[in-house]
Amino acid sequence: MRNNDSAVRARNLRVERGGRSIIDGLDVEVPAGQVVGLLGPSGSGKTTLLRAIVGVQARVGGAVTVLGEPAGAPGLRRRVGYVTQAASVYTDLTVLQNLRYFARLAGLPRAGAEAAVRRAVAAVDLGGHEKQRVGTLSGGERSRVSLAAALVGDPELLVLDEPTVGLDPVLRRDLWAMFRRLAREGRTLLVSSHVMDEATQCDRLLLLRDGSLVADVTPDELLATTGAPDAERAFLALIEQQASPTATGEGTR
Repeated sequence: MRNNDSAVRARNLRVERGGRSIIDGLDVEVPAGQVVGLLGPSGSGKTTLLRAIVGVQARVGGAVTVLGEPAGAPGLRRRVGYVTQAASVYTDLTVLQNLRYFARLAGLPRAGAEAAVRRAVAAVDLGGHEKQRVGTLSGGERSRVSLAAALVGDPELLVLDEPTVGLDPVLRRDLWAMFRRLAREGRTLLVSSHVMDEATQCDRLLLLRDGSLVADVTPDELLATTGAPDAERAFLALIEQQASPTATGEGTR
């Protein structure tokens, strides 16, 4: 499905947790072959939406279709790569050991696993670190190992939950350059962030607040429609225009 169709479609998506409605009736689409930013303040429901898309969120209503299949379907295990906010690799193993393990989880045959590992290492620019224990790497390098683990199965869709959080500006710049390169290769990337200035790095933006979609626009459209000089002030302008209800004070993530 590496074309102009939607990689993800959610219709009337509803998620409840602890007796509360976290997402209520959300309709959203993620176009294929693009870097799509899922932006919004902390507690806006970004992680919940991502978990629903990859099929690991409990108490989900409505319909979520991913690459033409229901979210979480067995056939998506190799087609979707998911990088969580928490570390998703083992710090006491080397880069190679981690990636070989994830290649096995992806069901790759032994003959093809080593080639897949080499491609993943090259994709995230970790050449020379293959035999290094992950626990001795820098924070940015660990993020790259997590991304490589998601890439080893050659997924069509990459779902990345705040992959640049805590990184310095240079590392953030390098990761976004990598995301754009992966999209040029035909992958779809859905990248969440609460850093609004990262909006300019995306082909399209989904802006969330309190579990609701505030806007589905390109970065240029966002600035043009609000007249704001940057994404953060544009987001605030949209909130004011739509007179959204105030948050309850409890996080929705």
